[in-house]
Amino acid sequence: MPPTDAGTDTDAGPTPHTGGGPDDTVDMRLSDELVALFGEGDPVALTPSHDDLPAGDLLDAPAGWGPATTPAGVFQLVPVRVARDLALISRWMNDPAVAAFWELAGPEEVTAAHLRPQLEGDGRSAPCLGVLDGVPMSYWEIYRADLDPLARHYPARPHDTGIHLLVGGVANRGRGVGTTLLRAVADLVLDHRPRCGRVIAEPDLRNTPSVAAFLSAGFRFSAEVDLPDKRAALMVRERALRDLL
Repeated sequence: MPPTDAGTDTDAGPTPHTGGGPDDTVDMRLSDELVALFGEGDPVALTPSHDDLPAGDLLDAPAGWGPATTPAGVFQLVPVRVARDLALISRWMNDPAVAAFWELAGPEEVTAAHLRPQLEGDGRSAPCLGVLDGVPMSYWEIYRADLDPLARHYPARPHDTGIHLLVGGVANRGRGVGTTLLRAVADLVLDHRPRCGRVIAEPDLRNTPSVAAFLSAGFRFSAEVDLPDKRAALMVRERALRDLL
């Protein structure tokens, strides 16, 4: 979820966890391994390894959904690997604009503690890098909203699928990239999860840029929801209306 200033497009995160103090700046340099894997220019086709594929089918294997061509470029969700991706994601979490809502600023272990339960769990939440034209530039969590604590706070339906998002690079904020990618990821969910009738998000109600990005991406505002650590705008993109919004 983004801060309320106009400098971001969307940083739609989970009900925040407690972290340490934020850094003043974000180091956007990629690790050598990431540069070697993704390149820095041309689109790449990524084939998931066996390790990327979840044991269960709670999310219909986002690792295998493949790339999507968007107005912003070729986009793909790539499952997070802690050994490869932790430093990059932690740097994003220490951006003050991100930390204000995700509350995962601090040493890398703070981010690792957020990632590991998802990676070692039953597959109901899949943390992914968002790779645009070969460059990792965002962090996503695709999760089963109907199996999440969120389901206690709204009339959940079986296979409701939730999205959390942060855009990691300042250059990609405030110019519509987040909106474009939200629509693309919602379409990926609906295309690859035939049992899912709705894509759900719950940005902080105070963050009008985030709510606006979801609205522009074809979500509708459904309700205000009181969650343990925030008052959220429940945003819904329904399969039945996907071509109308």
